[in-house]
Amino acid sequence: MPVPIRPAPPAPPGTGSRSHPLGVTLRADGHGADVAVFAGHADAVDVCVVATDGSETRTRLTDVDHGVWHGHVPDLVVGARYGLRVHGRWDPERGLRHNPAKLLLDPYARGIEGEVALAPEVFGHTVDETLRGDLAVADPRDSGPHVPLGVVLPGLPQELRVRADERPRVPWAETVVYEAHVRGLTQRHPGVPEELRGTYAALAHPAVLEHLHSIGVTTLELLPVHASTSEVALRRRGLSNYWGYNTLAFNAPHPAYATAAARAAGPAAVRDEFRRAVQDLHAAGVEVLLDVVYNHSCEEGPDGPHLSLRGLDDATYYLRDAGGRPFDVTGCGNSLDFTERRVVQFALDSLRYWVDEFGVDGFRFDLMTTLARGRDGFSPDHPFLVALGTDPVLAATKLVAEPWDVGPFGWRTGQFPAPLHEWNDRYRDGVRRFWLTDAREIALGHSAPVAAGRGLRELATRFAGSADTFDVQRGRLTSVNFVTAHDGFTLADLVAHDRKHNEANGEGNRDGSDSDTSWNHGVEGATDDADVLDLRRRGIRNLLATLVLSSGVPMLTAGDEFGRSQGGNNNAYCQDNEVSWIDWDLQDWQTELLDDVRELLALRRRYPVLREAGVRRGSPVRDQRQDLLWFAEDGRPMTVEDWHQADRRILQVLVDGRDRGHDSVLVVVNGGPRQLDVTLPTVEGVTTFAPRWSSTPDRRRRVTGAGQAVRVAPWSVRVFATP
Repeated sequence: MPVPIRPAPPAPPGTGSRSHPLGVTLRADGHGADVAVFAGHADAVDVCVVATDGSETRTRLTDVDHGVWHGHVPDLVVGARYGLRVHGRWDPERGLRHNPAKLLLDPYARGIEGEVALAPEVFGHTVDETLRGDLAVADPRDSGPHVPLGVVLPGLPQELRVRADERPRVPWAETVVYEAHVRGLTQRHPGVPEELRGTYAALAHPAVLEHLHSIGVTTLELLPVHASTSEVALRRRGLSNYWGYNTLAFNAPHPAYATAAARAAGPAAVRDEFRRAVQDLHAAGVEVLLDVVYNHSCEEGPDGPHLSLRGLDDATYYLRDAGGRPFDVTGCGNSLDFTERRVVQFALDSLRYWVDEFGVDGFRFDLMTTLARGRDGFSPDHPFLVALGTDPVLAATKLVAEPWDVGPFGWRTGQFPAPLHEWNDRYRDGVRRFWLTDAREIALGHSAPVAAGRGLRELATRFAGSADTFDVQRGRLTSVNFVTAHDGFTLADLVAHDRKHNEANGEGNRDGSDSDTSWNHGVEGATDDADVLDLRRRGIRNLLATLVLSSGVPMLTAGDEFGRSQGGNNNAYCQDNEVSWIDWDLQDWQTELLDDVRELLALRRRYPVLREAGVRRGSPVRDQRQDLLWFAEDGRPMTVEDWHQADRRILQVLVDGRDRGHDSVLVVVNGGPRQLDVTLPTVEGVTTFAPRWSSTPDRRRRVTGAGQAVRVAPWSVRVFATP
C-alpha cells in the first residue's frame, strides 16, 4: 500500500526570506522542526519520520531555493528517527541516481541509530544475491529496514557546553601529539574498568591520563570518530573497518565506541559521552584532535551502496573527470568534489559543529590534497583552504594536513598554506633510511650504499625542520614529524621485519605498503637471539631520540613508547582484535623503553632550545638565527666536503641557546657499525658538557670538557647539555 505523503505546512508569516540552515533545526516552541536538504538535481524530497514498528510518516518539502529543499515537519521532534527519500531522474552516467525506494541518511544528522545491512536492498541499482548487477536499472526494493536512521537530538546539557576558558590551547612549540584509536587504546588496559574499556568514557580515565602525563603528551589525536561502516568486500571476508576511514555520518559520533549504557540510552547519550570525554581531557590539560575523512564517503565506487550523498545528489557531491565519469583520487572508490561550493560548505559546517558542540581543539585531514583540488588540480589558494585560515572558529584550532592523495600530482608536502601544519613524510622516510635501510646495507658490508643527497645530509635536514620542504615564512614548527603512524609497521615491527605479514587481512598479502623502509637486523620476526634483540631495541631508541630531539612537532603512535607489535601486519585497518589493541602487560625491556621515552620528552620540556629551535619570539622571520651548529667527529665544524662524503655516518649537532640565555644541547649521532672516540666541540662560552641521555646501556654521568673525547658506541645517539 502506498504511503501517504503530506506537503510541508507553509512557513509562518515574515519568514519567507530567511536563510535555511541545512539539516534539522528544532523550533523553539517545541512544535516540530524546520528541515533543509541540498539535492540540487532532484524533483522532490520527502522527510520520513519512522516509528518503532517501521511505519513512516512522510512530509514533502515543497519549497526549493538554489537546490536546497526546505520546509517544516511538525512531528520531527526530539528523539524522532528519520530519513530522506529523493525523487528524480535515474541516469547514472550523468550522476543522476535518484531512487525514492531508498531511505537516505541526512548528511547533517547528529545522531544515528541502526547499521548498514549487507543486503541487496541497500543498493540503488538492481543487484542479485552476490550484490552484483546493472547500474542502468534502478532497484525498486525498499531499503528502509536495512539502513541506519538519523535521530533528532536535544540541545547539549548546560554542564557540557563549551567554555572559552576550558581549552588547553597548547602552543605548537610545546605540542607532543599522540595518535591513538579509541577502542585500541584501552580495550586491554587492566587499569580501566571492563565496562569502560574501548570507549569514549575510557579516554579520560585516570589510568589513561596518568600514562599520557607521565610521557609528556599534550595532544591526543584520535583516529576517526565520525560514524562509519565497513566496506562490502570486508564484510564478505568476515572482517570490519577497524580504523574507521569509511565515513557514514560526518556529524555523529560512532556509536560503537560508546559504553553499553550510553548505546542503550540512545544517540543523545552517545553524543554526551564523547563530549564529556573531551571535557575531562581538557580538565587534565590534554587537547583533542580528530582525524577527519572528508575526501570520500562510505558509498564506495559507482557500484557501491546507496546510503546518503549518492542518492541526494551524486552529480554534485562526487568528483568526476572532464568526460563526466566518476574520478577517484583517494583509492577508496569515490572522492568528494571540492570544486562544488556545497561540498565546501558541508565540510566547513561539519568542522564547526565538532568545535562548537564537542569542544575539539583541531583536526588532522586525511588525504587533504583532495580537499584542495580545484578545476585545474591542487591549489594552495583553494576556497576551502582560504576558509580554514580565515574562519573565526576554525582558524583558532590546530589544523594538520596529510598533504597527499593518490590522484594526479597528488603529493603536495610543503605546499599547504598557513595556518596548516603538515605530516612530514620526508621526515619519516629520511630518518628511517638513515637508521634502518642504509644501516642494513652497511651492516651487510655493501660499499657506497647511500645515494647522493641522502645519508647524513638528509638526516641533518630532517633534524633541522626540513627547510628544503617548508619555507622560512611558515617556520620549522610547520613540520609534524613522525616515524610511524597508524598505517605501516609499528616501531617495534619496523626493526623486526623486512617484509609485511598481512595474511590475516584476507587479500593474499597484497595490501599494505611494499616499501616500509625497515630492517629486521638479520632475523625475520620473533627471535631469542640476544644480540639481535639488543640491536633492535637500540634501533627503536635511536629512532625515538631523533624524533623527540628534532625541530618540529613530534608525533608518537600509541604503543610505540613501549614497543607494541602487530606481528608484522603493516595494514591492520581491518583487525579489530588483539593484533591492533594495545597490550599493556609490559615485559622488562618494554618498561625500560617507556622510561627512555619519558626521559627524552622530559629533556624536550627542560631545554627550551629543543622546542623553539629557529624561533625567536617577536622577531621577523628573516632574522632567524643559525641555532644549529654542526661538527665532525674530531670537533671541528663540518665542511662542504664533509657533507658530501657518502660514507660519513657520524655527526654532532649543537642546538645553541647561548644568545637567549638558555642551556645548549649537544646531540652526537653514530650511525655506523664501529665504536668511535668523538671529540666534543669547542665553542665560545662553553667549557663542559654534561651527559643527559644515551641509546646504549652506558648511563655514565661524567661531565666532559669541551675539546675532550668521549666514547660513542656503534648505532647510537648520545645527548649532552651545557650545565
